[in-house]
Amino acid sequence: MADTKAKGFPEGFLWGASTSAYQVEGAAYEDGKKPSQQDIINKDSYERFGFATAEVASDMYHHFREDVALMKEMGFKAYRFSIAWSRIFPDGTGDPNPKGVQFYHDLIDALKEAGIEPIVTMYHYDLPWALCEKYNGWISRQVIEDFDNYARFLVKEYGSDVKYWTTINEQSIIVQYWTQKCYIPAELQHVGQLRYQINHHMNVAQALANKAVHELVPGGVAGAALGYAPVYPLTSKPEDVMAAQNAQALRNDYYTDIYFKGFYTKAAQIYLEEHGLAPKVEPGDMDIIAANTSDFLALNYYASECAKWCPDDGSKMLRWSGVNRSGKKGDISGFETQPGFYEMCKNPNLDTTDWDWAIDPRGMEYMLRDLYNRYNKPLMITENGLGAYDTLTPDGQVHDDYRIDYLSKHIAAIKRSIDKGVEMWAYCPWSALDLLSTSNGVKKRYGFIYIDRTDDDPKECERIRKDSFYWYQKVIATNGAELSL
Repeated sequence: MADTKAKGFPEGFLWGASTSAYQVEGAAYEDGKKPSQQDIINKDSYERFGFATAEVASDMYHHFREDVALMKEMGFKAYRFSIAWSRIFPDGTGDPNPKGVQFYHDLIDALKEAGIEPIVTMYHYDLPWALCEKYNGWISRQVIEDFDNYARFLVKEYGSDVKYWTTINEQSIIVQYWTQKCYIPAELQHVGQLRYQINHHMNVAQALANKAVHELVPGGVAGAALGYAPVYPLTSKPEDVMAAQNAQALRNDYYTDIYFKGFYTKAAQIYLEEHGLAPKVEPGDMDIIAANTSDFLALNYYASECAKWCPDDGSKMLRWSGVNRSGKKGDISGFETQPGFYEMCKNPNLDTTDWDWAIDPRGMEYMLRDLYNRYNKPLMITENGLGAYDTLTPDGQVHDDYRIDYLSKHIAAIKRSIDKGVEMWAYCPWSALDLLSTSNGVKKRYGFIYIDRTDDDPKECERIRKDSFYWYQKVIATNGAELSL
């Protein structure tokens, strides 16, 4: 008789958390670093919306040893972070910046000494600004060669200490929110096809990064970190079910099929071709992609999505995903509409965060089982978390039981997936400490560690353990067996 006893998290499971360079490091113009596109974009966000710039962020550049000590205290087995391209190559190309190179050696050494496995992301939105000025960044094919050179430098420099590499962060989110994740000149922002052209350039670039890891890091593994939201139909009407399948094809499969099968999902590609949105593919591109598929998939999961049918009768126009900048439920600026394919909508069966993101732990389980069934590749969670308004009490505490509730239910969903045969390597929620939210500044907090600053005043960026810090410490110590508060 088969052993049907629930097994739970495997021995050696990598418990940790995540951050990204521009959202946490600060020191945006120190020790030889030059600006990235995110330094420029976030400066604009401060001027337009009052959200913090990336100049200080959480000041991890100056606090990293303290932060690693806090991670060790929590019991981290892994830490997923990104390397700032413009800290390594201030102009995107040319000679490396010795102080930038040394910073990441020091960080990785500190992690290894603490028994924490580094999971390194090569690119998390922060293209060197010099490349935006030179050739409009990811819009140009030149970026593929420059990224390949950058990726090869990273794996040569740090590969002896880093086994797990994630290549490019959240291509699907870059397509949906391209002016927040890329610098796009105003005169080109109406050209929707460029969203998918940028994505294609990234697909070739991430395949070359996979190749570099496989060639230069003995035992190294590489895969993309994808922002992923499973799509449900609004109703059981056949047209809504078809809309959900279409949305799944364009918003999810279009990326995962490239990573593991080496080609674009046909239904999605045909739709893009019919609407003048398909990328231009040069000879040899697909050969590079097909020859350098991913070893695993890293997933950034926050919410599920919902879709309904959208007729192509002129009543609706193409519209991209909206955003909620206020942090007040219901203030989302709209939902994506692809006439004749699908329209995204609110799921009436789910509550949301203050920023209108559906709260759906069951969606985590659905996503993991579906992806593993289709690709049979190992999975890890590299982002999952609750953005919320946290309150620092007069006695210096942060009581974030809402975050504990959210995370515990998602961890339970991962456990159920493992018990159904899904191979999971790591859980690294967002985020290890409070940081700069790309669209909402620092008031939208995710971390286990409170950073005492505001959008207007970085103060001293004091680190304060939240209630969730002690809860997660217990979760890790019990290998996920104890999830209660």
